[in-house]
Amino acid sequence: MATTKWAIDPTHSQIGFKVKHMMFTNVSGMFGTYDATIETEGDNFENASIEFSAEINSISTNNADRDNHLKSGDFFDAENNPKLTFKATSFTKNGGDYELSGDLSFRGVTKSVKLSAEFSGLMKDPWGNTKAGLNISGKINRKDWGLTWNSALETGGVLVGEEVKLNIELQLLKS
Repeated sequence: MATTKWAIDPTHSQIGFKVKHMMFTNVSGMFGTYDATIETEGDNFENASIEFSAEINSISTNNADRDNHLKSGDFFDAENNPKLTFKATSFTKNGGDYELSGDLSFRGVTKSVKLSAEFSGLMKDPWGNTKAGLNISGKINRKDWGLTWNSALETGGVLVGEEVKLNIELQLLKS
C-alpha cells in the first residue's frame, strides 16, 4: 500500500494546554506556530509516523506578561530552547480510538509520554480535499521537564499547578 502524507490545516487546528492557577481555576494557552510530518499507510492511521514541533515564542495565554514569563528562563527558556518537539514511537488502536506514545522534548529534556487520540474519521471538504480529524489529550507534569518555578500563596498552596492538561485538535489535509 502507498504511503500517504498529511499536513496540519492550521486554520482548523489548535495546540492547547491548561494549568491550574491558584489551585482553583485553569489558565488556558496554545502554541500559534507549529509544524508536523505525518505519514500513514493509505488512509489507515494505525502505526502512523508522526513528528511535531512548536515554536516556544508562539505561546499565547491572552496575557503578554504571562506569555513573556513562560518564554523566560523560569519556564521554557525560549532563547536557549526555541522549540518543543514530539516524535511518536507508536500509534495503536485502543478500542475505538488510539493510544499515541512518543518522546516529548522541551527545555533540553526528553521524556516518554502516552496520550489518548480520538480519530474523527475522513471526509472530503467542499473543494474536494480529503481531511482527517484527531483530538489528542493527556496530562504531563511540567516539573518532569524542568519547569519548576512557582510561588507560595499566603493562604497555602502554590500559584501554578504541576499538572498540564493537553488538548490538541488537529484537522489534517491529505497531501
